[in-house]
Amino acid sequence: MEHIKISGNEIQIIRKNTVIIGSGAAGLNAADRLYSYGQHDIAVITEGLTKGTSRNTGSDKQTYYKLTLSGGEPDSVVAMAETLYNGGAMDGDIALCEAALSAQCFYKLAEIGVPFPHNNYGEYVGYKTDHDPRSRATSAGPLTSKYMTEKLLEQIKLKNIPVYDGYMAIKILVDNGVCHGVFCLNLNELNDKDKRYILFYSTNVIYAVGGPAGLYANSVYPESQNGASGIAFEAGVAGKNLTEWQYGIASVKFRWNLSGTYQQVLPAYISTDLNGENPVEFLNEYFETGEQLLNCVFLKGYQWPFDPRKLDNYGSSMIDALVYNETANKKRRVFLDFRKNPSGLKSDFSNVGKECFEYLNNSGALSLKTPVERLNHMNPAAIDLYKNNNIDLYNEPLEIAVCAQHNNGGLCGDMWWESNIKGFFPVGEVNGTHGIYRPGGSALNSGQCGGMRAAMFIAKNRSRYVGRDDPDAPLTGVIDIIQKIDKSISNISDISNIEDTKKQIGEIMSGNAAHIRNIKNIRESIKITKEKYLNYWENLNLSNISELPVALSNRDLLIAQYVYLNAMLDYISHGGVSRGSYIIETETESGKKIHEKLPFRYIPCDETNNFSDMIQEILLTGDEIKITWRKRRPIPDAPRWFENVWSDFIN
Repeated sequence: MEHIKISGNEIQIIRKNTVIIGSGAAGLNAADRLYSYGQHDIAVITEGLTKGTSRNTGSDKQTYYKLTLSGGEPDSVVAMAETLYNGGAMDGDIALCEAALSAQCFYKLAEIGVPFPHNNYGEYVGYKTDHDPRSRATSAGPLTSKYMTEKLLEQIKLKNIPVYDGYMAIKILVDNGVCHGVFCLNLNELNDKDKRYILFYSTNVIYAVGGPAGLYANSVYPESQNGASGIAFEAGVAGKNLTEWQYGIASVKFRWNLSGTYQQVLPAYISTDLNGENPVEFLNEYFETGEQLLNCVFLKGYQWPFDPRKLDNYGSSMIDALVYNETANKKRRVFLDFRKNPSGLKSDFSNVGKECFEYLNNSGALSLKTPVERLNHMNPAAIDLYKNNNIDLYNEPLEIAVCAQHNNGGLCGDMWWESNIKGFFPVGEVNGTHGIYRPGGSALNSGQCGGMRAAMFIAKNRSRYVGRDDPDAPLTGVIDIIQKIDKSISNISDISNIEDTKKQIGEIMSGNAAHIRNIKNIRESIKITKEKYLNYWENLNLSNISELPVALSNRDLLIAQYVYLNAMLDYISHGGVSRGSYIIETETESGKKIHEKLPFRYIPCDETNNFSDMIQEILLTGDEIKITWRKRRPIPDAPRWFENVWSDFIN
């Protein structure tokens, strides 16, 4: 067993060709693929095998997006790539890779036991999802990604791939633009200074840590998921499209997307004061007719993400805006009440609109009197999900908010998912493969394709261990962080500011940098965040060593927050319009109003001038930010003459 002495701490060294950081669906697939390609000198590092978004999140019908694999509807790899590319601000070579490998990645999951449905003839049937012109979506139910992680973990165990469970990445080792591994905190041995840290030297790091979930207070990410984008930015990894997120209505006591049947059964939207008193059906005030209101609620099931293009003419995103107005401006609480119908709903459903009526009629739900009865008839698992988390939809309302759900942007990667740092491969949500709009479920496909591409590249081109025998060169940052941690531990007292810091980070982002953004507020947020980031160690107060992991996570989030806010400021400063899942608020009279009774004025969407053909990239050096814009890469006109491709492949 190899060790090194740093600042009085005995630190174990482990050398591997590749370490995979993260144990979600993307990371586990990357490890499994690497092993299958013949690279066995690998290890998985995770803060917790049962943590993370893949394992702990879902929706009404969690979607996996792939090439059409059933029926007579025409489809092709290029057609799917064009759908992904047409979402804007997405590189065409990445879109082509994700389309080309989607069937292979999907079939692998099916073969290892993920229960995607097929008919008697073996066709994996599909349905349409957000921004999907065909029917490419499929689902194994509300826990699709959980099933994926469970089945992939079985493969990891069968192959005896080492898993370091309870280890937190706190420093990425980079020297002259080359990654040399990662420095980790051993969460299992915080009290022993000679076991507190572990140093992984590796030729490659596959970084599958998920999006920076801890940035937002109003969030549908599981509370166990925080992300680790900050230390990647600190190491010099570039960011891409950081402005682009998805936001939507979710429950807050138990974090879950409220899409699909949760909306289509037409629950009542209720707001109360902060004590839960004085309930009001607040939506009634903003709609001219009951049919408009009911249609909006129903369409939230199909059109779950907030989308500024769906604000006009009482579009479905009006619901998000009105919920936000109640919670953020009126300081009230909002609930979905499945025990009662909206007050404007007629008993014969004659005022719900044609699409809603046909949906409920075809589902056999028109005779059922309350939303919870309709939900139990159409999707009983949706009720059981909340019951298993101590929420009884038969007897209590469900508190909701507009929440952050997915980061479409993230770290940069090329068509092999390698970043600007050689040997560092972000895969899954942490990689900013997606553009402004994306089909629902494309993130699950992207994570599988990305892990596969990185594994292919590593197995073919970076298969030898080339770590340095002299460990001193890339360790300057490691020495610094050990000294700062040890000093904080030595100053432990009865005072702690850990929870307050995390709360402040979330409130700044949810209040100023979510689906409603204001340039003045973002500028002020940058000033606050920069001060906290630069003076973090001096102001850190621990009351117990068990708080150390959260303290390090908070620092990571502050770095990420500083970079993300600067990306948002730059976009608005360049004249960026409302797009994706957010609006740019303006105080000028030229701004558009969502509704006469709402205080927001915003810069409306403009599909001809929304930078959809450009990609914003951002780099952090110390506390200095460098932002560049470039044209997105087109979909390649790839070689497809079989004889030539065969020859290239063999050689």
